[in-house]
Amino acid sequence: MTELAFREGIMDQIRLREQRFDERAYLFVLASLEHCQTRLTERRHITGPELAHSCRELALQRFGVMAGLVLEHWGLKATSDIGDIVFTLVDMGLLISQPQDSRDDFFGVFSFEDAFGREYPWSTAHV
Repeated sequence: MTELAFREGIMDQIRLREQRFDERAYLFVLASLEHCQTRLTERRHITGPELAHSCRELALQRFGVMAGLVLEHWGLKATSDIGDIVFTLVDMGLLISQPQDSRDDFFGVFSFEDAFGREYPWSTAHV
């Protein structure tokens, strides 16, 4: 993971609002947001589905076949959990949302079971 870290006391404040997720889940969602931005020609607002897909891509890139287990260990079990993290960060003033943004934007974007299990991009190369 990159050298992201919350300022002292920020994680304590987050835990008061939302206790389901490990600190690394918050840092991962922020890293996924930046990962998504770096793939754009210019910085702009990222939608819920875009961020969810960026989380999937970055998790597969960083953790490979263990991606689903790592995210689950951190408390992330569905794309709606990504939305819960985002809106906790918005509530804390660490991210900014648009008026049309909603937690519902993250609901059912994809199934973690499918994305990190059935649809895992296994190599088809034969040795």
